[in-house]
Amino acid sequence: MAKNAKPGAEPVASTSNFIRSHIEADLAAGQYASRTWGGKPGPARTHATAAADPAKIRTRFPPEPNGYLHLGHAKSICLNFGLALHYGGACHLRFDDTNPEKEEQEYVDSIQDAVQWLGFDWGPNLYFASDYFDFMYEAAEYLITAGHAYVDEQSAEEMRANRGTLTQPGRPGPWRDRPAAESLARLREMRAGTHAEGSMVLRAKIDIASPNINLRDPTIYRIRKATHHRTGDAWCIYPMYTYAHPVEDALEQITHSICTLEFEDQRPFYDWLLAKLADGGLLAQPVPQQIEFARLNLTYVVLSKRKLIQLVDEKHVTGWDDPRLPTLVGARRRGYTPEGFRRFAERIGVSKADSWIDYSVLEDCMREHLNEVAERRMAVLDPVKLIIDNYPEGQQEDCFAPNHPQQPELGKRVVPLTRELWIEREDFAETPPKGFFRLFPGNSARLRYGYVVKCTGCDKDEAGNIVAVHCEYLPETKSGTPGAETVKVKGNIHWVSTAHACAAEVRLYDRLFREAHPGAGDRDFLLDLNPDACRVITAQLESALRSTAPDARYQFERHGYFIADHKDSRPGTPVFNRTVTLRDSWTK
Repeated sequence: MAKNAKPGAEPVASTSNFIRSHIEADLAAGQYASRTWGGKPGPARTHATAAADPAKIRTRFPPEPNGYLHLGHAKSICLNFGLALHYGGACHLRFDDTNPEKEEQEYVDSIQDAVQWLGFDWGPNLYFASDYFDFMYEAAEYLITAGHAYVDEQSAEEMRANRGTLTQPGRPGPWRDRPAAESLARLREMRAGTHAEGSMVLRAKIDIASPNINLRDPTIYRIRKATHHRTGDAWCIYPMYTYAHPVEDALEQITHSICTLEFEDQRPFYDWLLAKLADGGLLAQPVPQQIEFARLNLTYVVLSKRKLIQLVDEKHVTGWDDPRLPTLVGARRRGYTPEGFRRFAERIGVSKADSWIDYSVLEDCMREHLNEVAERRMAVLDPVKLIIDNYPEGQQEDCFAPNHPQQPELGKRVVPLTRELWIEREDFAETPPKGFFRLFPGNSARLRYGYVVKCTGCDKDEAGNIVAVHCEYLPETKSGTPGAETVKVKGNIHWVSTAHACAAEVRLYDRLFREAHPGAGDRDFLLDLNPDACRVITAQLESALRSTAPDARYQFERHGYFIADHKDSRPGTPVFNRTVTLRDSWTK
């Protein structure tokens, strides 16, 4: 099996895009074919290469372990691991743990679980930015001695003022030309914990007047006296992400560092840093190259970490795994499938231009896959009793329903029929509208997999509500028998025996927001929440669903695709979440 694929993972399709064209040109030119390591050996290099397997290309997925992954991350995971799989390469899972105040092992575990759930495997290539702290510090000292970095003791306000604006160049601060020996001494004091947070930083010395504000001597180290979730209190200075990321890529022999477009302006610093470290013999040539693509912009959701935290903290959802939330743990609990996500990533492709993808595209990918794999069951979500007056009381008989109409090898299941059944309330009308072919007085319809019945009337309570529908069955019309076609009807309704039904909680999930662009303009995005994003009902299910295992998926005929909730289901008492309806209702 190719690297980075889990057993059962679908092959990655070969749809062309600009990233694949770039990679193919590099492979044809032998860009990385003779890559060798240069510079003196060190612990970080030894660690990074010891487990490395031969690969034509190397990509990486580098999340920060400070939260749960969302739908946008699924695109990045499928892209990076998919490219490695397609070209016989390897994709690394690397945690960017350079911010000790926000990172937790809980998020590390959740991210690993999400990547594996999506169908990918990093093999021996699991790394952390903290694996390279020693080398990063060594490289920082080298940059100072080579004249490429200095310790700045300006306040944050002074640095901001001297940095300039998008239209005005920056101005050199008073510490920019301090002697290298002095900066080196200050850096070592910073590492020793001598100085307070915010009192000084290490900055790259590039071009304070550059038109690209990211090259105006960016900060590469800051003081943070915080306990790290992996290194403990070994460090009180930590590298900035923009400094750490290219170093990590180079040490892991990444060939193509694929980022979203917001990092495009950072690419000149990425290239500058790697070139300086390679010139100094600390890194090998050729160095990695950064390629940017447009991030996922999806309608009807918010992917901002700040807004997701607000939704959770203010209890607009029940937690990070709420099936309405666009997190991968929420999507998984809702019943979205890894295959559906991989299909979605391939369908939308990658581009250099930002664009909006309608949420219905993701839902359609899920429908397509679930239609292929989900067995069928009957469930009545808004039940009213149907009484077959001429069917003997106490009698029951077996009807046979296919588990999957397109997969006869899955066989059939027994559905018991009795005198009293549950049917959908909407399947009966006293005064039917035009084109209504189900039950109304005098009309006939077929009980799915059972008999043709003729409606004779209904019972009402004192308030005028319908409490029961009456009918008579035609004994010679049972499905699967020679007489099944003797009576032609247009209506076909599903049902569940009242004597055998399993009453269960069913959660009808819908989109979390009712507007395509929540919070567009200056509007509070919370005002766009969909009040009907979750409706909880008690449904009547066919008896076969009573023993449903958590995470089992089914199509409830006529209603949509559902999954047994893995947190709240109990043996004999399943709880079902609606994954997606059978058809897109939002296009209306």
